[in-house]
Amino acid sequence: MSGEQRIRRTGLIAGGVAVAMLGLAYASVPLYRLFCQVTGFGGTTMRVDETAAPEAVNKVIKIRFDANVAPGLAWTFKPVQTQATIRIGERKMAFYQATNLTDKPITGMATYNVSPDTAGGYFMKIHCFCFDQQTLQPGETVDMPVSYYIDPAILEDASARRIDEITLSYTFFPSEEDTNKTAANTVVKAAEGTQG
Repeated sequence: MSGEQRIRRTGLIAGGVAVAMLGLAYASVPLYRLFCQVTGFGGTTMRVDETAAPEAVNKVIKIRFDANVAPGLAWTFKPVQTQATIRIGERKMAFYQATNLTDKPITGMATYNVSPDTAGGYFMKIHCFCFDQQTLQPGETVDMPVSYYIDPAILEDASARRIDEITLSYTFFPSEEDTNKTAANTVVKAAEGTQG
């Protein structure tokens, strides 16, 4: 095997390892999300059917909305309103706004949590943009809804009934599919560079 062939083979192996590591890094987000949804770990909210919403009670609670974008996703993402005051059990809708800052379609996936963590099991989502991947076209801006309520059972939980403020936080990540395409293109370009 010639020196040039060894260099090329080493470059391809290194590129393959880099793509595999990148793929595993982005796969960790949905795997962690699944773990949190199953266990309620880390303030993960509960997903419920629309018909499950209970009667509202007189106690009010303040909801704060937070938005973040992970590195590698060229979007702006923010809550349309930063807070709301609702009665426990009352159905409410909030909107987040996202804009694709690139000249290419980009797909993202939102992860979410609630703080304090003890409130996560009582924050019930009926509909949410975070249930599915979101694709934004070049320069597109969209308002994305989340429909929710706070389960009145929170008032029966000694560790949660005194909570008077909850923060709902989302972080958008590049979708695994978009990330893998970018990584594959990088490896191909690197391999082509070793041929010349």
